Amino acid sequence: MRYRKLGKAGFAVSEIGCGTWGMGGNLWFGGSDAESLAALQRAFELGVNFIDTALVYGDGHSEELVGQALPNAGQKVYVATKVPPKNRQWPARPDASLEEVFTYDHIIESTEESLRNMRIEAVDLQQLHVWNPAWLERDEWKRALQDLKQSGKAKAVGVSANDHQPDSVLELVATGLVDTVQVIYNVFDQVAAERLFPVAEQHDVGVIARVPLDEGGLTGKIRVDTQFDPRDFRSRYFRGDRKQEVVERVDALIGELGIDSSALPEIALRFCLSHPAVASVIPGTRDPRHVESNADASEKGPLSAGTLATLRRHAWPHNFYGRE
Repeated sequence: MRYRKLGKAGFAVSEIGCGTWGMGGNLWFGGSDAESLAALQRAFELGVNFIDTALVYGDGHSEELVGQALPNAGQKVYVATKVPPKNRQWPARPDASLEEVFTYDHIIESTEESLRNMRIEAVDLQQLHVWNPAWLERDEWKRALQDLKQSGKAKAVGVSANDHQPDSVLELVATGLVDTVQVIYNVFDQVAAERLFPVAEQHDVGVIARVPLDEGGLTGKIRVDTQFDPRDFRSRYFRGDRKQEVVERVDALIGELGIDSSALPEIALRFCLSHPAVASVIPGTRDPRHVESNADASEKGPLSAGTLATLRRHAWPHNFYGRE
């Protein structure tokens, strides 16, 4: 496993981290707590030292599992979590007021709840789970994050950009008020690299790349006849003709690369890591076998210039979260 500095936070984090949304169990089905804990333990054994969770994942259940796993890590593990919007709306509406999303008290109380869930005294990184650039000049969220750092309850602070809206955090990153920014970045959605990544590098803001496998679309395993439990988030994400769209895009991609579909996840992760602005990539983590294959992506390093050029031609701007 290789490590990179997480911007101004200064942490040396593993290039491959653990995304734990799926461990919450409220929107993802399959697997078990025992399997999730085994996946975290295997990740630690392979040198993974960065975990991203959130208070909203399973109403705190994901954080509780992280808390159970930490004492057996055998190394320093950097934990990031997130303050949910008070109105529970993702992404933040353009007209959403700060009062209905991130009051001072809500940010502080949510952080304290997360600390109780994980049974820790401080979180390494606390993030706001949505963002609206209209809030930039407001004082409440700034005071809350500053007070968390001064009290020692959060060692670093950041923001998770709204889905497919990387430019919404450009001004925020340029202010120097945050240590990190989390954003969707993958072979299909490459927009963050156009304007956000250069600004992040300029201001030493660490970039956490989420959804590197497009919720499974870039695993090569989604086919037209793939079925998900109706309660599973993916049954909505890949609804209608979306599986057909994905299959056509993925088949064209692996055909031009000349690879087997089983090699696609590693290529997708290495694509993210090939950009120097990215400190860590956080694929979803529930299966120890996937943890092992994900870790291999770090060991093999960045992709060649030729492969990157091919992948750039397969950018596919789409928003399966918001599209009806």
